[in-house]
Amino acid sequence: MQPRQETTFDIEDQPQIFADATPKIRSIRFGDWEMDTWYVAPYPEEYSWYPTLYICEYCLKYMKSKYIADRHKMKCPMKHPPGDEIYRDGLISIFEVDGRKNTIYCQNLCLLAKMFLDHKTLYYDVEPFLFYVMTEINDTGCHFVGYFSKEKRSPLNYNVSCILTLPIHQRKGYGNLLIEFSYLLTKRESKTGSPEKPLSDLGLLSYRYYWRNVLFEVLNDSPEALSIEELSRATSMTVNDVVATLQINNMLVKDEENGTYRIVVDKDLIKNHLEKVTAKGYPRIRTENLRWTPFILTRALRRAQDLENEKNISKQEQQNSTDRTNKIVDDEMDVD
Repeated sequence: MQPRQETTFDIEDQPQIFADATPKIRSIRFGDWEMDTWYVAPYPEEYSWYPTLYICEYCLKYMKSKYIADRHKMKCPMKHPPGDEIYRDGLISIFEVDGRKNTIYCQNLCLLAKMFLDHKTLYYDVEPFLFYVMTEINDTGCHFVGYFSKEKRSPLNYNVSCILTLPIHQRKGYGNLLIEFSYLLTKRESKTGSPEKPLSDLGLLSYRYYWRNVLFEVLNDSPEALSIEELSRATSMTVNDVVATLQINNMLVKDEENGTYRIVVDKDLIKNHLEKVTAKGYPRIRTENLRWTPFILTRALRRAQDLENEKNISKQEQQNSTDRTNKIVDDEMDVD
């Protein structure tokens, strides 16, 4: 068992959190850890007036007191997230959880995440999303580390809607591992992808770090010059993200004569950077350990969505017809 520890994040460093001066949840007890919260989460009112909220690290059920949490711990049947385990490497395991099949778990996950994410707005409408939950395994079960979510059908090809690593597990390379895993799924789908905007400040830093590393790896391994489109295909990053990363790292230079851009590669700089990254010893995704096929909506679900769209269109047409009728009546009354 891990000892109870306080995180280094002080609630006083987050003055904007309680600007509304309503909820009193200042910390959560999560397994053997106690963490200060950063932002207000919309828990039911009867839970929002306790200074500490107790959350089961397996099923994510939230409770008012240690007594209730201890009783729950003795009878909770879960030792890992629901859904399918699609990746395992040593002590790291990742589960795919369907928001439609495991609604309560995913809603609880979103409420937990809101305590540490400023821009998060998804709480209860979880059915259109898949959740990828990373855990650390020991002899007592699979312990929650972090997660990311993605839409089952994203019209803008977002490969991440929301991403979080718990504060107690930050600075271990897990955030980068989640990002790398999201792009592995995108690659398996034969697509390019990008995270949903806006990103938090910490999220933006994490993505810029990952994008730079993966582009540097591709450029370092390639004996020939690569185009932006080739870099996009090799990394599953969007062209816009590739261009932005190259610009930030001063690797995109405009040719004043013909107005085109070219990529400037400093192999020594890239090699030195990658050596520093490797020296940190952060975990990396092993692609051969993935056991997963892309999510495909069944014909029944697609038909249900189509029927819902048709229903909305029909309602709009009826409203338009009513508006036209009312206008005709109004015009006739004006004539009379």
